[in-house]
Amino acid sequence: MTDEQHLPVPASVTQATAPSRPMLDLERRPGSDSESGSNQRLAWGSRSDVGLIRDHNEDSYLCRPPLFAVSDGMGGHAAGEVASSIAIHTIAKEAPSSADSAQLGAAIEAANMDVLTAPETGRGREGMGCTATACIIEDDRMAVAHVGDSRLYLLHKGALVRVTHDHSFVEELVDAGEITADEARVHPSRSVITRALGSDPDMYADHFTIGVEAGERVILCSDGLSSMITDAEIEDICVTSASPQVCADALVSAALIAGGHDNVTVIVVDIRNDGKEDIRRRGRRRAVLAWVGVLAAFLAVAAAALSLFINSTFYLAPSGDTVGIYQGMEGDFLGVPLSHLVEETDVPVASLPEAVQGRLSEGISVESEDKARTTVEDYRRQIQEAADQAKETADTLKSSGDQGGAAS
Repeated sequence: MTDEQHLPVPASVTQATAPSRPMLDLERRPGSDSESGSNQRLAWGSRSDVGLIRDHNEDSYLCRPPLFAVSDGMGGHAAGEVASSIAIHTIAKEAPSSADSAQLGAAIEAANMDVLTAPETGRGREGMGCTATACIIEDDRMAVAHVGDSRLYLLHKGALVRVTHDHSFVEELVDAGEITADEARVHPSRSVITRALGSDPDMYADHFTIGVEAGERVILCSDGLSSMITDAEIEDICVTSASPQVCADALVSAALIAGGHDNVTVIVVDIRNDGKEDIRRRGRRRAVLAWVGVLAAFLAVAAAALSLFINSTFYLAPSGDTVGIYQGMEGDFLGVPLSHLVEETDVPVASLPEAVQGRLSEGISVESEDKARTTVEDYRRQIQEAADQAKETADTLKSSGDQGGAAS
């Protein structure tokens, strides 16, 4: 161990996000590790540190969005770091892809069996164990599964809420009202765990699902944090830290400055997008598409009705020099003709009375195609009658002229 690891307040100190809070330069510390990142939904940062007393780190952690987990090797057990590593590996392999707390709990229970059977294959030692706290954040839901005294907190509107319940002797004393939470933090039996991975093949994991929303901050940690600083201090750091990585570093730094008696691991996850706006956006899109569908259906019905009306309507109008029979309505819509020529007859327009010619120029509506043909035949008959009448009149005049000439 280095001299720095034995100092209660290391010499290398910088300022954290809050100006009055000292902060260690964790990047320079041996045995310190971090991982951070972000996506459309989440932003996360993490820090794991060996602490100031221990010579190796028995904590393991996982940041594989939307899955996050912390495991603390049992301090008094042999090969705790092997147990926590096995637990994290199994949780990563067995965890569901969605926020299903029952399946996440089953993943931790599978990890328990792997820790128990690992010594049979030469990994670790008999009696090793660990804690496990894991969550899956999916939109506005978070599945949580938990065994031991690692913790999960939720920062909601500036207030820190402890989501998990420690499986420890001192927590039972707190539940019974015999000691306070602050007294539990420094109690001589605080390291006695009542439920852990590697101790019982019938061990079961607490599991549940809670609602989350954009703007909230999730904190997972080993007891190297919660046993060194109070929840009030954790809350203050979480509220004043701008980013998840800054927050994780500030929390670990505070634990080390407080004494760093244990390994300390912290994962901080910010919920950037809880999916509610996406749901609202999809709802608006569906509403728009529904209205578009209704409008399209209305237009289709209107178009069908118009087409039916147009196809059942006929009129007579000039087609060149003769009378034409047209189906539809005279005129056009957006440049598209609303009618078409059915037949160009041999009835000359010029042979019809001027009144009929005027009406034809505007289009003469008829009830049906048969009615149109009947009307054309009437025009043809009238023209023929007029021609016959003119011929008869001409013949009469001619006959009268011939008789007058003979008499003279």
